[in-house]
Amino acid sequence: MHLSGPIVLSDNRYGKAENRIVRVYRDAARHEIRDVNVSTVLRGDFTAAYTAGDQTKVLPTDTQKQTAYAYAKLAGAQPIEDYALALGRHLVDRTQPVESARIEVEEYAWQRVSVAGQPHDHTWTRQGPEVRTATVTVAGRGDAQRAWVIGGVKDLVILKSTGSEFADFLVDDFTVLEPTVDRMLATSLVAQWRFAGVADVDWDATYAGIRQRMVEVFATQHSKALQQTLFEMGKAVLEAYPVLAEVRLAAPNKHHFDYDLGRFGIENQGEVYHAADRPYGLIHATVARADAPDPGPAWVA
Repeated sequence: MHLSGPIVLSDNRYGKAENRIVRVYRDAARHEIRDVNVSTVLRGDFTAAYTAGDQTKVLPTDTQKQTAYAYAKLAGAQPIEDYALALGRHLVDRTQPVESARIEVEEYAWQRVSVAGQPHDHTWTRQGPEVRTATVTVAGRGDAQRAWVIGGVKDLVILKSTGSEFADFLVDDFTVLEPTVDRMLATSLVAQWRFAGVADVDWDATYAGIRQRMVEVFATQHSKALQQTLFEMGKAVLEAYPVLAEVRLAAPNKHHFDYDLGRFGIENQGEVYHAADRPYGLIHATVARADAPDPGPAWVA
């Protein structure tokens, strides 16, 4: 096939990626800390910048960076959803060519140090690798302005030593996997949940509750497959939080294989494993309400 139609700019967006911002709250003797990685993405009438090198409608990415830091003070960086909403609304309201702003925030958790059994006022240790995430999209101005919020977590590493099986699967000429009714199940979970609205949400409490509910289901749900586990986790979160429209989950199956100790005359009954980093199964699931509102641009990259 040969195409001969005109060549056009079909899509564009730009922004400032990965602004590392640490916000310390010194309003009391006991300080608080919020450690975030912030990216801004703007969409709008920027075609001339690409096709003609005309920058007259372009808000510099350096300005976006300075604004992200300024709003860490003006809006506060906690909770991260409120910070992202304030930053996104500012970029849309104050910059005429901008039609929508997407703010992506990753938060790195710190745990307060304990000294002589008491929490220290201004010292922490970094937690991880788990990272809290929030993505906010703001579009339009005035009464027509709308906002969408997606909360989430990534790199939530979780493992259980039993309560999982994988059997009765499809078999073909190249299948060598043996069925099992008792295996270790582990993953590094990425989960995102889309809010049906942005009003009157306790972001921090909702995040903590959703995370806890997912972990509880992973622990207590007997798993016939990681696919089933993800569905039950998403279902439980939606049942517990009516403010959510849908949940998206991605989970690599972090395989653990019994290590062959029989060669050395040592019996291994599910006690010593080889943790394989690759290749791995990668399972995706979206669990949604049948009457969930239109996501608009919330899931758009």
